[in-house]
Amino acid sequence: MPEKIGVYFDQASVSPYLNAEDMAELVGRVYANECPVVKVHPRLNSEEGRKLIQEDIDAGNVDAVCICGTSPRVDWDIFDFDNVAVERVNLREQCIKVFRNPDGTMPDPNGEVPELLKIMANEYVKMGVTKLLKTNEQESQAFDANKVVMVMGGGFTGLTAALYAAKTNHDVILVEKEANLGGKAAGMYKTFPLSYPYTEAHETGIEDLISEVQSNSRIKVLTSAQLKALEGAPGQYTAKVEVGGSIEEMPVGACVLATGWVPQDTKYVEPMGYGSSKVVTAAEFEKMVKEGTMTAKSVAFVLDTRLSEAEFAAQEAAAGEATEEAEEAPKAEEGEDAEDSFVYEDMESYKHLPYTSELSSLVALKQANYVREKNDDAVAYIIYDHMMVPGVNERYYRAAQDNPGVMLTKGTVTSIKEEGAGMVVCASNTLLGENIEIEAELVVVPTGMVPTTAHDPTINLVYRQGPAFPDLQQFDGYADSNYICFPYETRRTGIYAAGCVRQPMSMGLAREDAAGAVLKAIQCINSSNHGVAVHPRSGDSTYPVFNFMRCTQCKRCTEECPFGALDDDEKGTPMPNPSRCRRCGTCMGACPERVIGFDNYNIDMIGSMIKQVDVPDDMEVGGPRFIVLACENDAYPALDMAAMRGKGWSPYVRVVPVRCLGSVNTIWIADAMSKGVDGVLLLGCKYGEDYQCHFMKGSELCNRRMENVADSLNRLGVEPERVVQAELAIDEYDKVPDMIDNFVSEMIKIGPNPFKGY
Repeated sequence: MPEKIGVYFDQASVSPYLNAEDMAELVGRVYANECPVVKVHPRLNSEEGRKLIQEDIDAGNVDAVCICGTSPRVDWDIFDFDNVAVERVNLREQCIKVFRNPDGTMPDPNGEVPELLKIMANEYVKMGVTKLLKTNEQESQAFDANKVVMVMGGGFTGLTAALYAAKTNHDVILVEKEANLGGKAAGMYKTFPLSYPYTEAHETGIEDLISEVQSNSRIKVLTSAQLKALEGAPGQYTAKVEVGGSIEEMPVGACVLATGWVPQDTKYVEPMGYGSSKVVTAAEFEKMVKEGTMTAKSVAFVLDTRLSEAEFAAQEAAAGEATEEAEEAPKAEEGEDAEDSFVYEDMESYKHLPYTSELSSLVALKQANYVREKNDDAVAYIIYDHMMVPGVNERYYRAAQDNPGVMLTKGTVTSIKEEGAGMVVCASNTLLGENIEIEAELVVVPTGMVPTTAHDPTINLVYRQGPAFPDLQQFDGYADSNYICFPYETRRTGIYAAGCVRQPMSMGLAREDAAGAVLKAIQCINSSNHGVAVHPRSGDSTYPVFNFMRCTQCKRCTEECPFGALDDDEKGTPMPNPSRCRRCGTCMGACPERVIGFDNYNIDMIGSMIKQVDVPDDMEVGGPRFIVLACENDAYPALDMAAMRGKGWSPYVRVVPVRCLGSVNTIWIADAMSKGVDGVLLLGCKYGEDYQCHFMKGSELCNRRMENVADSLNRLGVEPERVVQAELAIDEYDKVPDMIDNFVSEMIKIGPNPFKGY
């Protein structure tokens, strides 16, 4: 805990409404022992302001700094002091700019300062000082991290990733399960264009890539090899790889997953005529061309897959109903000692056909040109529902349109049938406006790209939460993430997916993907080496502190951690893995015994900050009081942006930033209610299928815990309706004022908290 806190006020941030000298006098009086230095500067976020603070630090007058002025989201570079705890009190954005009188009017800058504004500002300052008083000295979790990058998959993406890692002076272990390198690219005749002018297909260059990898002294290539287990944590993983019938243990720091894809089961294209000897998949056609066995002079490429999708979607819906009925049926009771065994659910489905639509479009254009290349008299037909050629690939599409032997038409394929020595493709709603019948010697239907992770855990982690990525089902087997900010993310720190195992993509995009994943892997290794988080709280050196003496081994923390940072030891006690942790605090929010916390973010800290809010005994006299627990990733920035755009809300609201709604412990809400607070609003990220939570599951877990909150409030005799969780995206700042004011209005209708005055 800091012993000498310096409190610094920025007069420019609070003028003309508040007098910083008055607030400084209050701090000096209330915290005389804890805050020996209290100063006011006309503009603290300046070179002179920073110098003022740095001089006090250098002189040993302060060991912690509380800056009262602008939002912590700005001026962070100015107020960055080495080895000193810094707390920012947001007086400008979330006090001065948002303040409105109870009737909704703006205060007069030339008139008397509203008493409610003074109270709000002083309470925020006391919260800031309290937060520092509850901050403990942080212990470093740094260790000497292993800097080897393991790349899983020896296809185009994996080979590219291995070379990129080697060029950054990192040793690489490349694991390929097949006997030869090259993956799917080795089986291609050509690739659609990857360079200017983007109009002609060309060789993949995979042979040169393989040769470069094999000749690189930093890359250890293991073929006919398979990862059996990955134990440990980023910076100190142990990979157990089966090579030649024996297991080799290899220390690695991070992993790039580039295991690629496998062709979709052909049963999914049977409604499109597959099964006839004159219907092949795009993958089979590519092989025919490469081997020189393709002789057809008229080929129809069918990209409209609705015949297949409709049939299998109906089957899936029926299967889903049957599953629901089975789940509702009573189940036989299991013994107390029964253990759940891991069963991997295969996630291949008809959906992988439409997921591959963009690649299917480009492949059809490429293969149509094969037909023309092999025979000048040949003709190729492409029937599509949507021709997906984004970006520079539009050039390739135009080149195909200019080819007199390639006919393209939009249409709804109604049937594909065998007639005589050939096939007939019937289509309606064509560009010509008429139904057409196309006769062809051969029909080519798309190949769905199914990620390897849809069939098998692949990464084979030795984690309490299982060997696979936990959110594969959400992405239908792809090791993907809907992070806009972290495109290579998985829910396993230190493992970064690249290429078609992440999503269907071209070789050009796979090359970029490989570079991005390698850079993230290197960043993770270096972060582990310094004992700090890699993302999204990059550089955070704190880590959950556990009081195992009071741990009841309830398993909530180990089960709810979105990132599998906690395993169990032999006694069933949580076993931390610091470099896996992303510092979200979900474990802290989950713990019913409140034995988990951070040195700079813990149960006592936030609870004590809430207690700094002075709740009037009589709502009619002093007004109500409300607490907003705002996620610092989306909700808090949205509040700031609303303030900067002149928005405002009730003067009875106090905003307390939290790392994630997943870190909210129900004791904070219970304490607030027992103090007489009239309502608590939890503002967090969107959750569900289109989640935006930076910590993946935080908002969702908080929503699940609301049932426990309701039970606790009922026991206290407080209406559960007083606690509301709302979803807010970072760009929805325009909705914030109405969300808060509507919440306040609803709480006022309910009436005062029955605990007021106690």
